[in-house]
Amino acid sequence: MNQGFAAMQQGDFFTAFTALRRLEQAGDPQASQMLQELFLTPPVQVRPPPPSPAPYARPPRQVAAAPPVAAPDLAPLRAPRPTARPIPHAPLDGSLPAPLSEDSFRAGDAALARIGHLLFFDPVLSGNMDVACATCHHPRHAAGDGVSLGLGTGAQGLGHDRRPDGMHAAHRRIPRNAPALWNLGARDIRVMFHDGRIEADPDTPGAVLTPQGPLDYMTLDSLLAVQALFPVLSAEEMAGQAGENPIADAIAAERIHGDDGAWALLAARVDALPDYRRAFATWRGADASVRMDEIANALAAFIEFEFRADQTPFDQYLRELAAMSPQAGEGMRLFFGRANCASCHSGPLLSDQKFHAMGQPPIGPGKEQDDDGYTRDIGRAAVTLDPADAYAFRTPMLRNVMQTGPWGHAGAFSDIRAFLRHHLDPVAGLAAYQPQAVLPELGRDAGDYMVTQDAHQRAAISAAAARAMTQRPLVILQDDEIDLLIAFLAALDDTGALQGRLGVPDAVPSGLEIQD
Repeated sequence: MNQGFAAMQQGDFFTAFTALRRLEQAGDPQASQMLQELFLTPPVQVRPPPPSPAPYARPPRQVAAAPPVAAPDLAPLRAPRPTARPIPHAPLDGSLPAPLSEDSFRAGDAALARIGHLLFFDPVLSGNMDVACATCHHPRHAAGDGVSLGLGTGAQGLGHDRRPDGMHAAHRRIPRNAPALWNLGARDIRVMFHDGRIEADPDTPGAVLTPQGPLDYMTLDSLLAVQALFPVLSAEEMAGQAGENPIADAIAAERIHGDDGAWALLAARVDALPDYRRAFATWRGADASVRMDEIANALAAFIEFEFRADQTPFDQYLRELAAMSPQAGEGMRLFFGRANCASCHSGPLLSDQKFHAMGQPPIGPGKEQDDDGYTRDIGRAAVTLDPADAYAFRTPMLRNVMQTGPWGHAGAFSDIRAFLRHHLDPVAGLAAYQPQAVLPELGRDAGDYMVTQDAHQRAAISAAAARAMTQRPLVILQDDEIDLLIAFLAALDDTGALQGRLGVPDAVPSGLEIQD
């Protein structure tokens, strides 16, 4: 018990969890009560020991009823294992997903996508006209930005070379990792953003839940088009701060809708550029003012076309058109079998589109402050207001995943091997995390790891991960098995899509600089 108390005082909740669980299994009711209060874990059912076997007889096997997915008795411990051994031909415990097909995606609109292509690279959609969608989702960086937490408005350059610049130089990082855009045009997509704050309404077919409420006055073609409306409202990403431009002022005053709202002001900017007005008139077959929903639909049409990835070695294997490498094939068997990856990375998109607390290290400025003044990011719980969703984030899709690091909702991992190890044992992984984020210089002490070093925040994240771990079996993999998983993840690269389709335009109608 003293070991558990000492560990909690030091913020080492992995050791505390392990010590208390062992005491509980030994019959200590105080330890059981503390586990339930601190980690919300169900009490261990202590079973009597099996009867002594007859001499030279095999001990009788004890069979107990269990839930569909057995929970580990302890927080995972790293058992000593040999450094290498032959990998057996692991059977597939579950069926493989259906391959992506033409029916998996909406029919494209080439003319609208060409307009969206220009808008995607045009800084005209940002408050200070200094950042575009492509700044954080660039083809050079596989539809991401190549860093853990990027810099939005008030900076120049791309990726790790981006630096604060200009009259309104950035002073804060974007609080979450820029997710890659692959396959966001798929019909089955139900949620957008790491926390799912844009989602198809499960109770009303065709309706969408958004932070701005119903958008019935707009004609939006897809969930992706709805998503495209929101980065322009983020102060750190595209809008800027109040006092810097009329867009930011409108947002600060909570004027989003209406003729004087932020969206209308942005649409008026685009409408004032003859090339855009002419292009939209040609597309719709009538001259009229450009609307914000048309801009969003155009951006979505471009993203659907440019960032579609369905020609990977894995997809070709599923279509029975080509074989994968032996290493990738064995990695696939682990992925869909004993490694249990497919319990979350399921279906044709390799995502259940649900939210899971995986104990990701909290780096950067976070999304809000807790009662003690520390920055934090509680993930899905900020949307649902349900404490059970604390620190849970959406399961990402995996096409081109090897090209889209750093990984995690805050990009805390730049080493894919360390990221996979952390996934196997989130509580221990959080306790052992070593800073490895890729961060552009901010020109000041950003305190990027301040929250990671805070015992209170680590404890809360660790407790959420420990609760999640009770819902899935413990998996221990050797280094050579991790190698096989990585080989399979590499088989999810669509090299043709990574090379681009429309690419970077030579110029945009606003005449503003394209950062490339």
